[in-house]
Amino acid sequence: MSAGIPEELRETVESLKVEVAALHAELPRNNLVVWTAGNVSARVPGADLLVIKPSGVSYDDLTPEAMVVCDFDAKLVAGERSPSSDTAAHAYVYRHMPEVGGVVHTHSDYATAWAARREPIPCVLTMIADEFGGDIPIGPFALIGDDSIGRGIVETLRASRSRAVLMANHGPFTIGRDARDAVKAAVMVEDVARTVHLARQLGDTVPIAQSDIDRLFQRYQNVYGQH
Repeated sequence: MSAGIPEELRETVESLKVEVAALHAELPRNNLVVWTAGNVSARVPGADLLVIKPSGVSYDDLTPEAMVVCDFDAKLVAGERSPSSDTAAHAYVYRHMPEVGGVVHTHSDYATAWAARREPIPCVLTMIADEFGGDIPIGPFALIGDDSIGRGIVETLRASRSRAVLMANHGPFTIGRDARDAVKAAVMVEDVARTVHLARQLGDTVPIAQSDIDRLFQRYQNVYGQH
């Protein structure tokens, strides 16, 4: 089923299916998910559409052909399987944050442990300042089934520079300029969640001054790497 995809976008959609399928493999590779949990999505440029994995399918079976396409009301547009149960949350983010090109959700161990405690990850590492621009915030508790999770993600991230939110009693969601960028943020949030947890076993952590956080964030976002 692909009748809902405009002819001029079909090549783009097929390319995104390949990319999103490959990026899903990064989640188990980086120990961010178990069994069939977690999901990666990508915005289709030029249309209110997204590519995401189907619900309850093994990561070994997530080929490009298995990917599904949905609109921003989380309705299936193309594909043979039911979309991920988190599709409504992803769709809400794309609908209300036009700068976002990719969304990722995982249940990675350490980040989800912080979410279970409903405690933000404090900005006590330069890596947190670089990547997230401050504390990694906690979002509100919300049930799966409608766009409540999406609303919580958007409301929380609009009040923060962070590209990650720890949804209370649920787990991390990350955003990015594209799907790969969002996957990178998911890998990074788990890494810093683990490191800060370990640091707390040794004693109190020391926050970074806000002025230094601002300088670190500005440099990493605008100077670091290849542009």
